[in-house]
Amino acid sequence: MRLNGNVEFPAVLPGFESINRYWDARNQTIAAKILPGEYYVTSGQELITTVLGSCVSACIRDRITGVGGMNHFLLPLSPGETWSSATEIISLANRYGNYAMEHLINDILKNGGKKNNLEIKIFGGSQIIHGMSDIGASNIEFVRNYAAVEGLDIVAADVSGTNPRKVVYYPHSGRVMVKRIRELHNSTILKRESAYIESLGDKSQEGEIELFN
Repeated sequence: MRLNGNVEFPAVLPGFESINRYWDARNQTIAAKILPGEYYVTSGQELITTVLGSCVSACIRDRITGVGGMNHFLLPLSPGETWSSATEIISLANRYGNYAMEHLINDILKNGGKKNNLEIKIFGGSQIIHGMSDIGASNIEFVRNYAAVEGLDIVAADVSGTNPRKVVYYPHSGRVMVKRIRELHNSTILKRESAYIESLGDKSQEGEIELFN
């Protein structure tokens, strides 16, 4: 346990100590906020939230035990580039997409989940970065293909389009709230995803949707 203001926070699962957690006054619960390249797993009743542009998040949980989590990733593609070959996209998927999915799933299984009980909800993949019209679609295609190959159920999806999304996920219940951001009042999302894309070049890495206002 630890105190955050006047709120007593339960300890995080091992490996997630660096994730930003805070008291969400609006939803009256503990929240974990993940950034591009991060993922988070919980066995408690806290929520997980992120903001997506071209990136994709998979929200995965064991529907029986309630242990689950969320990732936030994309397959890297620089502005103006296209997929040069099937070999290239497979290579990138193995390097980045599989890393994001397998680490999330493995940590869920490590903390009491069972593969046969897993359900997936996917979000994001919008076309918000000029000159990168293929990247969102490629991310969505990767997640769908990954789930099919692994025999996992995608029970809900809110993907593609041109608007960023804020996603709020409650792994314990499976509830998801999505807010489509109609106008970008600042460049935070663009800068964050662009910085994430640039950083990838330097790293080597092995139901129902509820809309809210």
